Amino acid sequence: MTTRFLTLTSALALMAGPAFAQDMNFNRIASFRVADNTPDAEETSAEIIAATADGMTLVYTDSPAGVVGFIDITDPANPAAAGVIELDGEPTSVAVMGQIAYLGENTSEDYVTTSGVLHAIDVDSRAVLASCDLGGQPDSVAIAPDGSFVAVAIENERDEDLGDGRVGQMPAGYVAIVETAEGGLNCDSMIMADVTGLADVAPEDPEPEFVAINAEGEIVVTMQENNHMVVLNAAGEVLSHFSAGEVTLEGADTEEEGALVFDQTITVPREPDSVAWIDADHFATANEGDMDGGSRGWTIFHQDGTVVYESGLDFERAIIEIGHYPEERSGNKGVEPESITVDTFGGVPMVFVGSERGSVVGVYDVTDPAAPVLMQLLPSGIGPEGYVTIPERNLLVSANETDDAGPRAHVMLFEYQDAPAVYPHLTSAGTEELIGWGAISGQVMAEDGTIYAVSDSFYGMQPTIFHIDVSQTPARIVDAIRVTREGQPAQLLDMEGITLDGEGGFWIASEGRSDRLVPHAIYHVGADGAIEDYIALPDALLAVERRFGFEGITRVDDMLYIAVQREWRDDPENHAKVLGYNLETEEWSVIHYPLTDPDTGWVGLSEIVAHGDYVYFIERDNQLDTRAVTKIITRVPLSSFEAMVPLGDTPAVLEPELVVDLLPYLTSTGGYMLDKVEGLAIAPDGTMWISTDNDGVDDHSGETMFFAIPPM
Repeated sequence: MTTRFLTLTSALALMAGPAFAQDMNFNRIASFRVADNTPDAEETSAEIIAATADGMTLVYTDSPAGVVGFIDITDPANPAAAGVIELDGEPTSVAVMGQIAYLGENTSEDYVTTSGVLHAIDVDSRAVLASCDLGGQPDSVAIAPDGSFVAVAIENERDEDLGDGRVGQMPAGYVAIVETAEGGLNCDSMIMADVTGLADVAPEDPEPEFVAINAEGEIVVTMQENNHMVVLNAAGEVLSHFSAGEVTLEGADTEEEGALVFDQTITVPREPDSVAWIDADHFATANEGDMDGGSRGWTIFHQDGTVVYESGLDFERAIIEIGHYPEERSGNKGVEPESITVDTFGGVPMVFVGSERGSVVGVYDVTDPAAPVLMQLLPSGIGPEGYVTIPERNLLVSANETDDAGPRAHVMLFEYQDAPAVYPHLTSAGTEELIGWGAISGQVMAEDGTIYAVSDSFYGMQPTIFHIDVSQTPARIVDAIRVTREGQPAQLLDMEGITLDGEGGFWIASEGRSDRLVPHAIYHVGADGAIEDYIALPDALLAVERRFGFEGITRVDDMLYIAVQREWRDDPENHAKVLGYNLETEEWSVIHYPLTDPDTGWVGLSEIVAHGDYVYFIERDNQLDTRAVTKIITRVPLSSFEAMVPLGDTPAVLEPELVVDLLPYLTSTGGYMLDKVEGLAIAPDGTMWISTDNDGVDDHSGETMFFAIPPM
């Protein structure tokens, strides 16, 4: 294979583009793989995270591995593993003051016999300075801004397998308040603040979830399952308490039917999870929900219980527009805002809201707490759980807990820069009606310079061709053309490739899956999305088919060329078919593409595009993060296809030429390597537009990369 590389510098310049007006924005600069601290652990997680006073060390809890971990961010663009402390129990939360980390450890035998410990740990020496018996199962830990005391939410959580998973279940929770001391903690000073008898829901069984402390030493407590808020003073006395209330949401998606339809009205309790003070009087909550609720947004309360601001569905709608909406959570709690953090950058007070299921960080200007302004949406790893801000270094850090869906758990670092916002790359913002999208696969460049892209089978009840304007930054989805059969959403499709028919319509390649009754086929689709005709596979191909079917289609005059992802039963190892179909003679032909031999997993074709005198391919492995090796664009002369032979004959083998190694592009925004590079469209001047498939935000962060590589 010969090589023709593009320079990365020029490509990244086009990729970033004039995103927005030159202004201060957060951009991701690095990702730290948690497994690098615990390489022998089967599962890892970064949950709650904090930073030392000098901003040079991050401290995080890792419950599956049973450790508290440390990351050296002296150079924030190159975070380094700094070791762990192993625990006998489960680390639940951590807060840091100076160089001392205050860590909650759950040592409970079960849901009834609850116990826990609060440790003070010297970050430099890793020595445990003091340990206090908490008497129950700790959840959130917070330290007073003046460092005088620590508050711990003792949740004593319910067993969800008992009593239909409802509170109350004894023992009741409470709030532990412990004074600090020169040695770390004064355990004899502990107050166990009683918060029973306050909530309307199971008042006998409060389950404190999260605590935060303001500059006046007042402690706000969320009781998620009880849907209640409590404000205490440092002596554990109740200053105020009130129900978190409920919200009516108009325009929600509540069905997990494989379609993005936002037309339902629901009324749900907020059931807030995390909470953070904005000032001495106001705090913000992330309303994740648990037992009965979850209002898909966030709220600002006055500590007297007055609702100052309610996001309603605005946060979720913004996430929908950037393709991060988790359709598989529609029947539950949607994007599930779970984490919330407050700090000031560049003189602007900001609230950072984390969507657990959308894997997004929302950045809001709360100069006026009654009218927050959404400034940015940042891409996180899967399941962001905790955040820490380091304004002295212009840093925001997210801890992402999910480690069982392909990519490992990561900690991600964002820098507040005098630079354009890099993310999102693609949005549907600005359309008259809300357009949800995801799972972008094949694409094609139209004559007017716009792009048409298809969604794959994840949205089986809503197959769609998206029309994308790439003259804007970020690129804009301006229309959604629904693919129909006899007026109804076309079923049994897995659209993986699209090309123009030259008459205003499209040819679409659908990847078959016989075990699910999805046929391998090519569909002729009109400009309105209606299926007009189809081309079925001949028996000679059906006899040897496998599930790894069509992954791209391109047209040259009367010829359709279709890329098959991986070898079928009659192909040599690591050789994939490229099929030809003559629209005039209706004859099939074939040639082989030699795939890169993988060390791990598999390598296959993801796209095919004819441009000029060449045919271009995306060839990729199925690996993520540091395991990825092969993500490339190759090409062969169009004349090579003259060697195609009829089905049944021995195919010739193409000789692909390497054009672009995509690995540097896929890590250029500071994230981990995404696996599914699936879309390629080439403009008349040779500019290549690349996109990744986000799997419909199912076991995926939802991040979609959509970027341009300039012509050679």
